Amino acid sequence: MQGPLLILNGRLVTVDPDDAPPGPRRRPHLADLGVVERGWIEIVDGRISRLGPGDPPADAAGRRIDVGGRVVMPCLVDCHTHACAAGNRFDEFAMRLAGRTYLEILEAGGGIMSTVRAVRAATPEHLRSELRRRLNEMRRLGTGAVEVKSGYGLDTSTELAMLEAIADVAAEDPLPIVATFLAHAIDPDIPGFVDRVVDETLPAVAAAHPGIACDAYCERGAWTLEDSIRLFERAAELGMPMRVHLDQFNALGLLPWAIDHGARTVDHLEASTAENLDRLAASKTIAVLLPASGFSLDDRYADARRLVDAGAAIAIASNSNPGSAPGPSLAFAVALACRKMRLTAEEAITAATVNAAHALGLESTCGRLAAGLRADLQILGHTDERALGYEFAGPGPEAVVWGGRWIGLAGPLAEDAV
Repeated sequence: MQGPLLILNGRLVTVDPDDAPPGPRRRPHLADLGVVERGWIEIVDGRISRLGPGDPPADAAGRRIDVGGRVVMPCLVDCHTHACAAGNRFDEFAMRLAGRTYLEILEAGGGIMSTVRAVRAATPEHLRSELRRRLNEMRRLGTGAVEVKSGYGLDTSTELAMLEAIADVAAEDPLPIVATFLAHAIDPDIPGFVDRVVDETLPAVAAAHPGIACDAYCERGAWTLEDSIRLFERAAELGMPMRVHLDQFNALGLLPWAIDHGARTVDHLEASTAENLDRLAASKTIAVLLPASGFSLDDRYADARRLVDAGAAIAIASNSNPGSAPGPSLAFAVALACRKMRLTAEEAITAATVNAAHALGLESTCGRLAAGLRADLQILGHTDERALGYEFAGPGPEAVVWGGRWIGLAGPLAEDAV
């Protein structure tokens, strides 16, 4: 951590308007970014000490950095990733280009199972190294907090090894990292696989990582509706909050049950019915949208416009993973959400910051520019925040601050890197 910093002449996108209600933002507050057209931020001991419009008070402390009217906003919060993995899926990418579908590849023993075999063969240090590499890519593109799922081990020992690798990296990394246990695929080579996960793996994970969320991939060729419900009922007994992949390719019926049983998030939703989306919008469950999957696989996207107009709390995540969304950029997912999901840039920014922080239970830590929160912010090479939705495949921010540490990345601000 560096000494105090004082950022001057910034267009502050606080995502923290004065009239914002508690909890994740919904329409009409979803599009209110709490912009201060010209302002300052004081950072002390890794946190935002004060901020305000105009020039700072005379007693404001810190090394002064004038950002020349550029956008200063929270780092993005990526609330759905599979960043702990090994191996690659280049051969399967060629198969998809030749016309094979994602589910066809999965049913033939590829897809998730291909990465499972690579993870099982990897050393703990290799898992940690690959996770560090992916997190470094994400942070250079403006991400400041990340959820990382297990799910490429499937057997108890490898799932625990993945979660241990995530915990090890989280202990040394300057950014918030949240682990999630994921029941991902069904291993056909393990007899009584579902029984083993429910009766052995789940209790072992809960004992080693109290309070960790439990996720499942409910889809044809993966976890069935009935087995998913059984898993989540056991997880609830073990004190594990529920998150769930559902309705990516097929609506198998889990969405209404998940809503009624207090799921923290439901993720994907590409195949959800209009009736169930309206039901979701009226609930406390956060809808996590993953547009990079549609871009990569089949050009299908969740109906985000319907969700927002019906009053839903939405978040946007990268779904970064080796198979269906092999990319580290949450900013790219924001740009996709504007083009393919009919969100405004303001709505997408809120969904990828404060609402994503709520999805991970980090709302008192990051996702906004507010006194007392971690100083995790990015300085764009633009004077209008809508550029984040307008541009895609760009170079990322010109500078970032992670836990109070200034790092200049590009342009004139790179001269201030220390």
